[in-house]
Amino acid sequence: MHRAKYHNNDMSYFDPFILVLIIIGISAVLFFSIFFFKKQGKQEKKPKMKDRNAILKDANRKLAQNPKDPEALLALGDLYFKEGNFDKAMRTFDVLQDLCATNPDLDEFEITKKYGLSSLKMRKFDEAYKSLVLARTVKKDDFEVNSNLGYLEYLKKNYEKAAALLQPAVQAQPDHIQSLRYLGHSLFRLKHYKDALTALRKSIDLQPDDKESLFATAQCYHELSQNEQAIKIFTHLRTDPDIGPIAALYAGTIHLNNRQYEPAILDFEIGLRHEKIKPETVLEMKYRLSAAYIKRQDLASAVKILQEIQDDAPGYKDVPSQLNKYAELNSNRNLQVFLMSAPSEFVSLCRKLAENYIPRSKTKIVDISVHKSEYADVLAEVSTGKWEDLILFRFVRTTGQIGELVLRDLYVRIKDMKAGRGFCISAGEFTEGARQFVEARLIDLVGKDQLMKKLNNMDHRVSTI
Repeated sequence: MHRAKYHNNDMSYFDPFILVLIIIGISAVLFFSIFFFKKQGKQEKKPKMKDRNAILKDANRKLAQNPKDPEALLALGDLYFKEGNFDKAMRTFDVLQDLCATNPDLDEFEITKKYGLSSLKMRKFDEAYKSLVLARTVKKDDFEVNSNLGYLEYLKKNYEKAAALLQPAVQAQPDHIQSLRYLGHSLFRLKHYKDALTALRKSIDLQPDDKESLFATAQCYHELSQNEQAIKIFTHLRTDPDIGPIAALYAGTIHLNNRQYEPAILDFEIGLRHEKIKPETVLEMKYRLSAAYIKRQDLASAVKILQEIQDDAPGYKDVPSQLNKYAELNSNRNLQVFLMSAPSEFVSLCRKLAENYIPRSKTKIVDISVHKSEYADVLAEVSTGKWEDLILFRFVRTTGQIGELVLRDLYVRIKDMKAGRGFCISAGEFTEGARQFVEARLIDLVGKDQLMKKLNNMDHRVSTI
């Protein structure tokens, strides 16, 4: 009884310890078993691929017996396609395409698609286009077919078709760079600038060094009148060796249109420094650079640029007439002030002309008014030894033709001011209708030749010049 009691006490001491050991052991076995079978399961899921040499050996053995063995050709075609050997892949899938008509076990869609994709990689665009079109008749929602066929339509300048194919491709794979890129460029050429901007910006986020897409993005901003964003991109691209000249042309044009002449001149000058630049871009950039110089009243620089254009491309746009006009202006400061300077300088010159217009007279300026910087009316009391009169001088800032309407308005103004007579003075010419209108009225017409004599005879320039 005593031993039994001792034995029971011993078991009560070891039971919990042994139980813990048993639980730990079972858990370890279960863990390693699960890990082993899971690893084994993963290994079993991996495809058992023959190595390259084995595939080639097996395929060549079969083709030696039957040059059109479909299984061997398919194995070779897939191998070449995966390895990027698209020349051999193209030729292999070409043979398989012919076998599809007599072998229903072949996947005609996959064979046609891979032939088209291989042709595209080999830049055989006609073959690629035909095959991908055929593949799409079988399966319209295949990403690779839509993406690459959309690209080919873009190359063919069928932008509507390209966009229609690339949109489902982008929906299937929103981060596919090629699909986003050419969808954006297609929509841009279709003038769908807002949608184009969305696609192009996503494309640039994925491929920031794509200068052409960045340039198209700036063009979209420009077309949407978001010129602040556009000018940032164009300015950034000005120095790029390939796209820089045209980017500089855009940047300069925006600045020129916004009357920011100094930045415009800088843009054009940077653009013209490039070595790789198309002749037509050079001409247009120089033409707009001359316009910026003219706006800044740097006529010497403008004439120099216009002469360069005339030497390189005689008769380009209105360069001959501009060259004549601004060469003359550059040589006559008073004429330059008359036609181009600020209203205050123009008015000062007109005042001097009116005061000295009638020889050997005393002239008192009574009133001066300016109409939108287009012309100035100067009312003066003129006294000579033989007569006194109130005269209205109208100085018109143009080198073009002046018609009857201007003179009718002048005639009404003369009557309102109770002037005795009027002079219409211009650096341009008068139409036949204008001359007929003044025949029975006390209005004298003074054209460019007479004005030039007056300007040349002025004994000193306007004090504000």
